[in-house]
Amino acid sequence: MTRSDKTTNSQPILPGSVIGVLGSGQLGRMFAIAARRMGYRVHTFSPETDTPTGQVADVEIKAHYDDLIAVRGFASDVDVVTFEFENIPAETAQAAAERALVRPGGAVLHTTQNRRREKTFLRDNGFPVTPFRAVNSLEDLKAGLNEFGCPAVLKTAGFGYDGKGQTKITSHDQAEAAMTAAGKQEMILEAWVDFACELSVVGARGADGAFTHWGAIQNDHRNHILDVSVAPANLPLEITRDAVEIARAVLEQLDVVGVLCVEFFLTRDGRLLINELAPRPHNSGHLTFDACVTSQFEQQLRAVCGLPLGSTELLRPAAMANLLGDLWPCVRGESGEPNWAAACAFPNVKLHLYGKLTPKPGRKMGHLTAMAESAEKAAEIVRKAREALI
Repeated sequence: MTRSDKTTNSQPILPGSVIGVLGSGQLGRMFAIAARRMGYRVHTFSPETDTPTGQVADVEIKAHYDDLIAVRGFASDVDVVTFEFENIPAETAQAAAERALVRPGGAVLHTTQNRRREKTFLRDNGFPVTPFRAVNSLEDLKAGLNEFGCPAVLKTAGFGYDGKGQTKITSHDQAEAAMTAAGKQEMILEAWVDFACELSVVGARGADGAFTHWGAIQNDHRNHILDVSVAPANLPLEITRDAVEIARAVLEQLDVVGVLCVEFFLTRDGRLLINELAPRPHNSGHLTFDACVTSQFEQQLRAVCGLPLGSTELLRPAAMANLLGDLWPCVRGESGEPNWAAACAFPNVKLHLYGKLTPKPGRKMGHLTAMAESAEKAAEIVRKAREALI
């Protein structure tokens, strides 16, 4: 296949082909497991080695994302390139696209990796989004606080996740200190949302425009990091339906080929507001790996390869609990490992570890998935299994 054929190929990319993954964390790991199960080879590219993705990939390339010569070489050796996380420089995606198909396209990455661009896109296209305004100066921040009141949240525009780059402002006299701490960078101020719950819809869109989803997933966070996700969400049917339709419209408007997660707040008066977009598989969708006919990772593979999308049927109600580095005795100044046998003693619980070498507070090291006769029971079981680790 010539370089031109690879970047414009409209034919399905079949098993035996090579999938390139920019990024090398746990999302890439689970994607690689799904891809290898279907007979694909996987190459991963990141600045590190012995990574979660690299441990199960066929080839692990170590180079910085701004090494565009290395990026072009990487893309030349694969049939399609996809993303493991969104904080990939736009220039990297452009360089890869010179040598191979890139799905989702670089324009999706450009929009969703920057909070200001993302929220502007959502607002300008009529999607329900948390109220916000751009902040370039202390005067902008003060004007925003006058508009939204306190509390409000000051966020960096780029490279934020799991609560990083966010400052809660509870009074006007904190404005100057918050701006000084942020330094000179793009910022946004968001109005505080008094929400009843948080939910997400993970959706997939094929090269032919077909759309699938896993329904609404209900999420609980702790210290800004996802703690437990439950499916199906305990929400009125009309809320779930509206969330799915909003997610469908977002994927269509962005022309996504791949998987994208829409994170929502449900306000106490019953309104859905989009909080964030993630243009790849999402932590809240990890339970699909065990609980659904087709996981979010296999669906990403099918989409970027131009294959028909698979069934997203939920086989049993399920819950997922994150395993953070705080669970490791060494983080608490003790010795040993978490009690894996105790968690595995729960027969309906699945253990997933990501192969990360060093546990740290707040670092996602793995997750547990439980399945049961109801979502509430699955959540109860997965929490008990996690407690048994300590």
